[in-house]
Amino acid sequence: MSAQRAARAFHAVHGAPCAGVWAAPGRVNLIGEYTDVNDGFVMPFALPHLTWVAARARTDGRLRLHSAAAGPAAELDVGHLAPGTVPGWAAYPAGVAWALRAAGHGITGADLHVESEVPAGAGLSSSAALEVATALALDGLFGLGLARPELARLAQRAENAFVGVPCGAMDQIASACCTDGHVLRLDARDLSRRQIPFDPQAHGLTLLVVDTRVAHEVGDGGYARRRAGCEAAARALGVRALRDVPYVQLSAALEELAGIGGAGDLPALVRHVVTENHRVEEVTACLEAGDVRAAGPLLSAGHASLRDDFAVSCPELDLAVTAALGAGALGARMTGAGFGGSAVVLAERTGPAGAAAVAEAVTRAFAGAGHRGPRVFAAAPGAGARRVA
Repeated sequence: MSAQRAARAFHAVHGAPCAGVWAAPGRVNLIGEYTDVNDGFVMPFALPHLTWVAARARTDGRLRLHSAAAGPAAELDVGHLAPGTVPGWAAYPAGVAWALRAAGHGITGADLHVESEVPAGAGLSSSAALEVATALALDGLFGLGLARPELARLAQRAENAFVGVPCGAMDQIASACCTDGHVLRLDARDLSRRQIPFDPQAHGLTLLVVDTRVAHEVGDGGYARRRAGCEAAARALGVRALRDVPYVQLSAALEELAGIGGAGDLPALVRHVVTENHRVEEVTACLEAGDVRAAGPLLSAGHASLRDDFAVSCPELDLAVTAALGAGALGARMTGAGFGGSAVVLAERTGPAGAAAVAEAVTRAFAGAGHRGPRVFAAAPGAGARRVA
């Protein structure tokens, strides 16, 4: 799959050459889950897997959207786009056009063709890749000159307000702003960013992604309920967001919540967010000190917290983590919103506990449990969104 293929497909679908092709990657979040929606810290990096958008501007107000994976084109009026009016996959690029117009940018229509190698529903941000590639394409077509963080923010607004998924900014920022060979340490409150070198192979290690092939659906309410719970806990504790609860004051915060009638699962949500923010800081310190191996146990601790406190794991993700650790992996955890999707595994590159042996152990465990075979691949940090043709 390539930019040239996307351009050829555009011509075949829309009957004329495209003006250009833009691409944006999926992402893996190394550590920091559900912290971005609490103004906290995250550490994603861009995958080499891309979504391509071949595009051409129109002046008649028509937005024609076609996907190689979704059949006939959707044709819409950009002047009548509104949240909840576009079903299915087309809501994501349509939402980007809507968000750009709502921000005062003169989008007068476009023809788009989409190709993607980012697995949908795998927790690798296929939706953000589509949104960011679309935003970059429309920015290029109409000469908007928007900075990458602003494009990412508008893509996030499309997903929040148009599609209806209350995600934080991490996925879109990662797709737009990551750089090759680095993990992005992002402060979700002010969007300040630090590129931290991350090269597992240079340390004799491999980072595996295990796609469980259990499709997750973040728009079904589970994500929103947990976000609402975190916001309720922040109000109860008198802070702007759970990011403002210091790790050293966690016990006191949990005691305060325990004294509130009907707190329910709020203490568990708080414990996860506060400890996860602390784990991001610890992993940052490990990478900056060049001690990548020391990050392994922190990944595993993050999975236990997501499984037990935040309750967003599933049997397949738990099995992937358990099997990987049992085979000698240094650390493993689910990545993304959960309820299915993918896990990340830090393993030795070679040897009896090397990446190949760990991948085989996970695959064997899935077969033994009667699950569909997982897709396992090595991941290295790639570049963020860019024009490719």
